[in-house]
Amino acid sequence: MAPEDGGSPAPAADPPLPRILCDTADLVSGGGDAPAGALWKLAEPGRQLDANVVRLPPAGRVDTHTEPDLDVLLLVLHGEAALVRTDGERPLHAGVLTWLPHGSTRGVVAGPDGVTYLTVHRRRPGMRIQPPDAADRLRPGGA
Repeated sequence: MAPEDGGSPAPAADPPLPRILCDTADLVSGGGDAPAGALWKLAEPGRQLDANVVRLPPAGRVDTHTEPDLDVLLLVLHGEAALVRTDGERPLHAGVLTWLPHGSTRGVVAGPDGVTYLTVHRRRPGMRIQPPDAADRLRPGGA
C-alpha cells in the first residue's frame, strides 16, 4: 500500500550484490586444448552489459567487419593474435586491453597457438538473426 492510501510503504527490494561470475584462469587453463567458440558468456537477467570469453583456434579468425553501434573492450587472456585494422595489423598478447570504438573496422586473427579473449560491450536489445554460416568465422580459415 502507498502511504497516501493510509498504509505503510512497500519494502524496497534488496539491491543486487556484486558476485564472482567465473575464473578466467580456469577457462584458459586448457590452452590449445580448449574448444573453439564462446567458453563463457554473461547471462544474468536485467544486465546492461554483454560479455563473452571466446577461444579462437590456431589461425582461426573473426572476419574483418565494421561495427556501427557498439564500442567493445577486448582483453587477451591467453595466446596471441593480430588485430586487423584499416591501417594494418597490430599484435595482441595476453594482458593487452584494446578498445574497439563503434564505427571502426576490425578483425582478429589467432596466432599459432590460438587465442582466448574477453569482450565486453553494451547489451544489444533483442535478438539478431545471423546468416547460416556465422559460426564459420570462428573456424580456421573461416570465410
